[in-house]
Amino acid sequence: MMRKVIIASTNPAKINAVQQAFTQVFMHEEMVFEGIAIDSGVADQPLSGDETLTGARNRVTNARRQQPDADFWVGLEAGIESPLTFAWMVIESVNQRGEARSASLPLPPEALQRIKKGAELGEAMDAMFNEHNIKQKGGAIGLLTGHRLTRSSVYEQALILALIPFIHPALYPPEPDFI
Repeated sequence: MMRKVIIASTNPAKINAVQQAFTQVFMHEEMVFEGIAIDSGVADQPLSGDETLTGARNRVTNARRQQPDADFWVGLEAGIESPLTFAWMVIESVNQRGEARSASLPLPPEALQRIKKGAELGEAMDAMFNEHNIKQKGGAIGLLTGHRLTRSSVYEQALILALIPFIHPALYPPEPDFI
């Protein structure tokens, strides 16, 4: 049986992370992945952990409404809590939810200044490193770690953590008010 995963993003770095994580966790299952454009309902550059988590949850909720015929819906939202950047991962099935936050990395003061003036992190990093559209490639993480880590690799870890309730469903019963 083919399982369908809807990813609430068309960003290649996010789609790749979801594919890698699900393929590792569900290695004996056939899966199909579809990225769709979904509004997060928060600022383009969330500036708190709560706003970032809300954005990831909203992406899942909106993806479920737009594409109800799936086995999993995944929302990823990157944010900043100065001086750190990170992302929230939210994964839902019809009866379960998993959430995890990625590793955080410190941003250079220049990037924080650009963000305070209204730039998104990707725009700030593009300007600082003379890049183009880095957020759909290795991200700030790639640039700042000399490509030892990438946006996808860090998101992949967090996604695997968010999948724990699906790996061990008996340990994580759904909450009564879920969905």
